[in-house]
Amino acid sequence: ELLEMVSKGGGENAILRHTQRNKKLFVRERLKLLLDDEYFLELSPLAGLNMPYGDVPAAGCLTGIGKICGVWCVFMANDATVKGGTIYPIGVKKQLRAQEIAMQNRLLSVYLVDSGGAFLPLQSELFPDKSHGGRIFYNEAIMSAMRIPQVAVVCGSCVAGGAYVPTMAEEAVIVDKIGTLFLAGPPLVKAATGEYVCPEDLGGAKLHSEVSGCTDHFASSEKEAYECIRNVISTLNYDPLPEEVIEHERPLYSADELLGLAPQDYRCTLPVKLILSRLMDGSRFQEFKANYGITLITGFGLVEGHVVGIVANNGELSHDASLKGSHFIQLCSQRNIPILFFQNTAPPTAQPTSISQAHSNRLKAQASMMAAVACAAVPKITIVIGGCYGSESYAMCGRSFSPNFLFMWPNARVALVDSRHFSTVPQAGGNDCTGDDSELKHLKEKLEEESSAFYSSARLWDDGVILPQNTRKV
Repeated sequence: ELLEMVSKGGGENAILRHTQRNKKLFVRERLKLLLDDEYFLELSPLAGLNMPYGDVPAAGCLTGIGKICGVWCVFMANDATVKGGTIYPIGVKKQLRAQEIAMQNRLLSVYLVDSGGAFLPLQSELFPDKSHGGRIFYNEAIMSAMRIPQVAVVCGSCVAGGAYVPTMAEEAVIVDKIGTLFLAGPPLVKAATGEYVCPEDLGGAKLHSEVSGCTDHFASSEKEAYECIRNVISTLNYDPLPEEVIEHERPLYSADELLGLAPQDYRCTLPVKLILSRLMDGSRFQEFKANYGITLITGFGLVEGHVVGIVANNGELSHDASLKGSHFIQLCSQRNIPILFFQNTAPPTAQPTSISQAHSNRLKAQASMMAAVACAAVPKITIVIGGCYGSESYAMCGRSFSPNFLFMWPNARVALVDSRHFSTVPQAGGNDCTGDDSELKHLKEKLEEESSAFYSSARLWDDGVILPQNTRKV
């Protein structure tokens, strides 16, 4: 339901105004004209949901991955039906994440610019810092130096700092009558000089194609612009990765059964092999150290013909399980095998006030596993299929350990601690009193709300909430 709502951008009235009055294509229609096929992996579609920016998702931009002319591309496209494509803090974060993915995976970048620029009332959260809007332009320069191609289409308003996005791209197309490019639009010119100037004369397609040279290609329509971009990409000499036709088996069990396996009660951890049997080719899994550290499952298998290493929780991450994880991750790194992490951690039980020798040993073993994860020079993809609690999130390649991608199932939970344990945690001073009941209840409710997959995805702590049955495809 949430994905359906987000797919409508700013709502039906905003789409009508965008397409009929302004004679522009909706952002998702633009992507259809660009892509080779319908497959498009949208990144963090729920970013901004229910955040304090109004009653619609406030990202104002759509990011994702798809193919043009056989080349995998990252897309950053403004959605002008959401507050005129105005950039909010979460929108900056979303674009920076897309650029990070482009750099890490050396993916061609395509910018579809249709934006009113930064939302000025929140300028302190958008402008000055290292992780704010200016970083987008910095990344464009770095990607050019890395020889990662970037192309842009000016298919709407392109104002203020946003005007640098297409001008810093290697090639840019501008659409006649709807594409405009300027640092300050006609209202500011009027306010500053008293002069009235129309958008076309100030920064329209003809001006930038014939006079300023800010754009490289003139298109009389949006359809022509996207055909032009496809032609540009076909001549970039950026060879697509060889797509070997790999024969692969489907799992023996239907992926639709994952809907019945996804846990809703976190008092227990689901036996993870039931999930793996619905994800691996032929449901085959070559387990590593099967009888040691059994609360962590490790081993090798195939996903759509590609060899991967699997690291999956099957209970609390014990001392032995952590050592086993370290060993296996080092093997994958040595053999250049990508790693899939399945986070399904059991909430840690309340610890006694005195730290036992076993507990301190477990900490050291988990620290070793964290080091192995951080230093493994292979692609890492993390799927949170259940609970994601505390330090086990780090050892299992959570967001702070920079996996190439991190996705969540709708039932996933992300929290430092499990709120159910709060009633058993003694207060400072050694008293067994649980404190004021209403205060404890409020804190537990707050933690419960903040640990949901949707709260996480709205803040871009992941790359999207995905349906369990789509896991293999994603």
